[in-house]
Amino acid sequence: MIEVNTAGEVWVFAEQHAGTLEDTPIELMSKGRELADILKVPLAAVMLGDSCRDLVDLLAHYGADKVYLAEHPLLEHYQATSYAKVINDLIHKHKPQIVLYGATPCGRDLAPRVASAVKAGLTADCTDLQIGNHEVTKTGKVYENLLFQIRPAFGGNIIATIINFDRWPQMATVREGVMPMPEPDTHRKAKVIKEKVTLSQEDLALEILRQQRQERKVNLKASRIIVAGGAGVGSRENFKQIWDLAHCLGGAPGATRAAVDLGFIDRDHQVGQTGTTVRPSLYIAAGISGAIQHQAGMSESQKIIAINNDPDAPIFNIAHYKILGDLNEVVPKMIKAIKEKV
Repeated sequence: MIEVNTAGEVWVFAEQHAGTLEDTPIELMSKGRELADILKVPLAAVMLGDSCRDLVDLLAHYGADKVYLAEHPLLEHYQATSYAKVINDLIHKHKPQIVLYGATPCGRDLAPRVASAVKAGLTADCTDLQIGNHEVTKTGKVYENLLFQIRPAFGGNIIATIINFDRWPQMATVREGVMPMPEPDTHRKAKVIKEKVTLSQEDLALEILRQQRQERKVNLKASRIIVAGGAGVGSRENFKQIWDLAHCLGGAPGATRAAVDLGFIDRDHQVGQTGTTVRPSLYIAAGISGAIQHQAGMSESQKIIAINNDPDAPIFNIAHYKILGDLNEVVPKMIKAIKEKV
């Protein structure tokens, strides 16, 4: 167990693959910068890999005061055992007070292993992080400047705030897309701390002979306009209307989990608590009832247009514009109007 260190740094795990920094740690840098400033401690990025020194300046531009750089040939490809060992060693050496990971497949695999090794708590899939104080009822002792880890619970029906006052570092994974992408400051510099890495083949769970990455078919987070369909669309054939409307508007097609499970569209297009969190300029929800799990992934959109034939659909509670009607009649009319205007 790591001793409590209230002067410890705030860390962000800077996930990278094949020399490319993932979006989620960049998003986390903005929140990490905010937390570090409140606590008056440095913000540090922790990067593991092989020959990834070129990414250090990018981390500095997004707010890092320090970058702990651990390079080794056996860290070229992500493996849970080797990555967890290195980060565990770094935590014992430098004693940060907060460690944040993106809730990516890699982060969700790595963070629990590290938390278990250092005997710390871990909150998964957070949607917000804040600094606050907590009084323990039994003792009356007040713990200051704790990390408040906020996430949906019970299927998204409540928002839970989780704190950890006696097991450090405080650790959390944060969902993709819930933090705004920060603006880079190209004048910022960071102190680079090159860490000595001691690894052998025995530290690896397996030998990777070849790695093949399949790119996502759509980048919903980067789309300014999203047209999403739900189970109410009815069929994969009917979903062509969603594609057509998105194409007319220069946007991307999205979907609810129900639509994905029914086979209307691929999972890469899923928006919501178990999909991608988005905040486009325009979000059109067609045939979507508006379950809280879906709202968790799109409610921050600047403008929401909802199309539904149920006047009591929950999606209408958050929509800026509401169209009560059959999407099979409304959507073709929208497509025709857009094409005629163009």
